[in-house]
Amino acid sequence: MKFIYGKQDWTTFERGEEACFLMANGLGGFCSLTAIGSCARNEHGLLMACEHAPNRRVQMIQGLEDTLTLGGQTFPLSSQDFEGDIPRVDGREGQAGFTFRDYPQWSYFIQGVEVVKTLALVPGENTAAIRYELHNRSRAAALLRITPGLRFVPKGEAMEPGQRFTLEGNRIRSNGRTLYFHTNGTVRPLPQALRGPFHFAQDVMDGKPAAGWAAVNHCIELSVPAGESHTLEAVYGTALPLPGAAEAFSQLEERNRALEDQAGFADGAARTLSRAAGQFLSRRESTGGQTILAGFPFFEDWGRDTMIALGGCCLATRRYGEARSILETFLVHCRRGLMPNLFPEGKDAPRYNTADASLLFILSVYDYLCRTGDRAFAECAYDTMADIVDWYEKGTDFSIHMEEDGLISAGSGLDQVTWMDVNVDGILPTPRHGKPVEINAYWYNALRVMERLQPLLGKGDGSRYAGMAARARQNFREKFWNRSAGCLRDVISGTKADEQIRCNQIWAVSLPFPLLPPEQEKKVVDTVFEKLYTPYGLRTLDPADPEFQPFYGGDRLKRDLAYHQGTVWAFPLGGYYLAYLKVNGYSQRAKDTVRRQLEAVRSALREGCAGQLPEIYDGGNPITSKGCFAQAWSVGELLRVYDALEDRPPSGGHERPLSPKAQ
Repeated sequence: MKFIYGKQDWTTFERGEEACFLMANGLGGFCSLTAIGSCARNEHGLLMACEHAPNRRVQMIQGLEDTLTLGGQTFPLSSQDFEGDIPRVDGREGQAGFTFRDYPQWSYFIQGVEVVKTLALVPGENTAAIRYELHNRSRAAALLRITPGLRFVPKGEAMEPGQRFTLEGNRIRSNGRTLYFHTNGTVRPLPQALRGPFHFAQDVMDGKPAAGWAAVNHCIELSVPAGESHTLEAVYGTALPLPGAAEAFSQLEERNRALEDQAGFADGAARTLSRAAGQFLSRRESTGGQTILAGFPFFEDWGRDTMIALGGCCLATRRYGEARSILETFLVHCRRGLMPNLFPEGKDAPRYNTADASLLFILSVYDYLCRTGDRAFAECAYDTMADIVDWYEKGTDFSIHMEEDGLISAGSGLDQVTWMDVNVDGILPTPRHGKPVEINAYWYNALRVMERLQPLLGKGDGSRYAGMAARARQNFREKFWNRSAGCLRDVISGTKADEQIRCNQIWAVSLPFPLLPPEQEKKVVDTVFEKLYTPYGLRTLDPADPEFQPFYGGDRLKRDLAYHQGTVWAFPLGGYYLAYLKVNGYSQRAKDTVRRQLEAVRSALREGCAGQLPEIYDGGNPITSKGCFAQAWSVGELLRVYDALEDRPPSGGHERPLSPKAQ
């Protein structure tokens, strides 16, 4: 899909900053600016490089000042807001369009001169290419000038007081870092000067610092005589040799075509999401394998997010090599039955504060085996999977243990070990200590997977796991079913949290092995639809609940208090649609219903970050994306839905010996 924006989309400056784009380089680095070419966040930038994949990110170039001088008058192209009384740089009058597919493109028409600007981020490199095509049909010479805003500071940080930038030929140095560049334009050194303070409107809404600075020390110019057309190109990168601009654009186009073709979806939105999924895949230097970044521009790679996103971002898109690499990395770092929620960096030890990542790992290995037939990897992973079950049964860290009823209890004190994990200044807005519904759904499904794998791999007859699963299912049905509400309790804890209607119950239906009788599964799906469903995600709490928060925003405390208390999350929508298809027998009518409701995804792909799905929306009226503007598990979970709708056989002629639909 090509996303097309016009003047109607920036009738006000604020509207012009609502949409942005994302290009990621597979190392943790990225490029992101708004539709009007501004930085509306401190973490927007033309070149966010990564020194140590994927987490040591450095903002090298924030944005570009670009102007066109014609007949003695200078016109801004890009726009930028500033703090205080400093006038905005406002190029909206001359801007005619903004589009995004493989890369962003802006078009301007100014007194007989057409300017087409494009950017590209080279896959696998910390390199950005800039290209301006000028068609001068006026009667005067036109002068294009571009001036990059330099920062050379770690992502999210401010420039250091007195920070100096030196220009030595075609290299810039500051803070012990070097940026190289080449261009066909004329380079003009400038006395170092600060630009700013910039106003970051999107950060204001998230309660983050609203201002920032950049430095300039050179500009690049191109003069175009009347009646002629010329192209200005510039390439900036952290390592030599630098590619030519044409090569940079070509590499990006080829990478995106390959992502689409490999995934093989027929639906246009699904093909776009398969590209989006590729943005989250990154190399991890500390493990030598692949990883999944949770979201842009804020998040790094986390265990829980990776395991949830992997099914869509890797398996549904047929990126089996990357999936195996990720799973192999987790195998190495499993400890006391727990998978890391945060991977080690430098001297830092991994963090294991998650009750779901290990169980999701077992389900991911199962899904991988179903799609690839790779029994060798299943055999390699089996002992770790069995170890996970053993530790959950006898008890491990963070109070994770199986109780006498065969169900898993987790969490205590201030430890939040489910995805609703906010702990802000000792406050737990969504305490779920006890037996969380989705953890026990994962547990039961993990036991059923082990029941099947043990005899398949010649490790036993599976009877032990079958017995544990049967006991867990019996007690799950007795303890979690809320007859009066027609749905599942969110947790078994003996507190009011038990009766709250939340989205977590949907995974007890969407997973391969059924926990509930069919009539109860259908009631769960209907209740979730009635109480929690929106076209853009599921609410995390019933609006009728006294604790429901309809708005997400403000300072950290306000945001965290609302984060799981009604806020709409996009990723559970995948579980809902898969559950709906399941309880309706994957009928054509059910598929048509899901396809009709998924049409809203096309509008979501255009709002916020072009071609991406966000983290969250307000719980009251979900009209504007919030949080991360691109979230891996949001993209991945809807890709799993499209995968189910198209009912595609695995690539390479593999059969599905353990098809989830057969359960």
